[in-house]
Amino acid sequence: MDTYIGLFRGVNVSGQKKMSMAKLREALSKIGLKNVQTYIQSGNIIFQFLKENNNIIALKIQKTIESHFGLEVPVLVFTPKDLKRIFDECPFKKDKKESSYFTLLYEKPNKDLVLEISNISYPNEDFFITPSCVYFCCSKGYGKAKCNNIFFEKKLKVIATTRNYKTIRKLLSLTSQLD
Repeated sequence: MDTYIGLFRGVNVSGQKKMSMAKLREALSKIGLKNVQTYIQSGNIIFQFLKENNNIIALKIQKTIESHFGLEVPVLVFTPKDLKRIFDECPFKKDKKESSYFTLLYEKPNKDLVLEISNISYPNEDFFITPSCVYFCCSKGYGKAKCNNIFFEKKLKVIATTRNYKTIRKLLSLTSQLD
């Protein structure tokens, strides 16, 4: 069994796409995921499964959520190694890094769109775009930021989900307990 991390977009955020984490764990266990753990209510899971392509696992999870909860929820699946690489490649210095956000992209953005968005800037907000993640830091707080998940989705024309530094670090820590 290999360990994986699943990230859902827009679950239990602002009253949208409400889902019981206990019922989610139960539904995912029924499709063969083992040792399913949820972390906070916003759609973070850790589980073990037979070695498989991440996209195939994500699709199985999406179909299960749709059939059990009636919700269409994009799902990203990472191995701990892949998520750790993204985490470690955060370009910000330590003080900024610990208050940064990781907007994880469901597909590689178009290069022209990346160039176009790179010319946009807002006071107190910095971002750096890679093929799989937008690293983002905002000194006034994420709730007041112009560059948020929806902004990056619209500008890059991709689906994305955002997690803060502490959540990514905690997910990686939890996966080490399963290995």
